[in-house]
Amino acid sequence: MSSFSLPALLAIVASYLIGSLSFAVIVSKAMGMDDPRSYGSKNPGATNVLRSGRKGAALATLVLDAAKGWLPVFLIQRYGAAWGLDAGIAALAGLAAFLGHLYPVYFRFQGGKGVATAAGVLLGLTPWLGLATGLTWLIIAVFFRYSSLASLVAAFFAPAYYLIGGGIAWPLVPLALVALVVMSLLLVWRHRENIRRLLAGTESKLGSKSKSAAS
Repeated sequence: MSSFSLPALLAIVASYLIGSLSFAVIVSKAMGMDDPRSYGSKNPGATNVLRSGRKGAALATLVLDAAKGWLPVFLIQRYGAAWGLDAGIAALAGLAAFLGHLYPVYFRFQGGKGVATAAGVLLGLTPWLGLATGLTWLIIAVFFRYSSLASLVAAFFAPAYYLIGGGIAWPLVPLALVALVVMSLLLVWRHRENIRRLLAGTESKLGSKSKSAAS
């Protein structure tokens, strides 16, 4: 049973602050590119950075956004026992990092949609869960070429995968399941405009460039 001690509270706050680092903006500025919030979907995430045509910048954004979700979970699971931090606190720390990406304190609480950061959290909780969810995203993205659709399908399956495999590969922790469900619901909410465009047939496909970024 997780206990909300001072170390637990500090770990969760620190995770939120790490999650608040918007690497789409940071990487773009470091590489002399336009702010990703000024073109395309105006979402500070790897998919929108890819619309600039700079694949290296998009890849760096993807890896760093995933890493900031993975790192707090990994550190707490590896070293947290000495401070009374268990897997439930690790899951809450992952959720805090995810919320930091969505509502970053350093960027006026205007963040991205959280797909890469959520993937990092899943990998930190247990690698098989991250790989299964990532493979689901990849299959949908390859066949349909819609990042948003792939993200929505992966968000739906992540808690289901955890329920199916958690009892075998990793002890089922209620807080971890709660964190997964909350992240999935928030991912759907953050993609509400994409859902409207998908239904209308106007959603941009993977690899399409933003006119303003290309110019």
